[in-house]
Amino acid sequence: MHPDDLRYHKKHIWIKVNGNKAIVGITSYAQESLGEIIYVDLPDVEMEVEADEEFAEIESTKATFSVTSPINGVVMEINEELSESPEIINEDPYGKGWIAVIEIEDDSGLDTLIDAAEYEIYLRKEKRLK
Repeated sequence: MHPDDLRYHKKHIWIKVNGNKAIVGITSYAQESLGEIIYVDLPDVEMEVEADEEFAEIESTKATFSVTSPINGVVMEINEELSESPEIINEDPYGKGWIAVIEIEDDSGLDTLIDAAEYEIYLRKEKRLK
């Protein structure tokens, strides 16, 4: 199950909004699909990000995954622990496995995100198409 207090992007990204800041990570579905994560290319602090654009990359033993920003903003903080221990994403994708904190410049993109129930429906449809 996916946490109800988060919003989801259809590219398997989660976001937790707190005021004008948002914590961003990948969903449990994404990390399960990737398998063992071996490297995370984190964004730079103060990097400007745009909604639906790649801002980080995750490498696993199976594939490379582009982490797409769900919003427009500026990276304020990165999870430096992932540099030494990228497997944290596999172990705790919704907690210690967060990727970055983004200061939201334009919150209109939040309207395009879906809640946990809608994300579950989206996953079921996506799995049927495969």
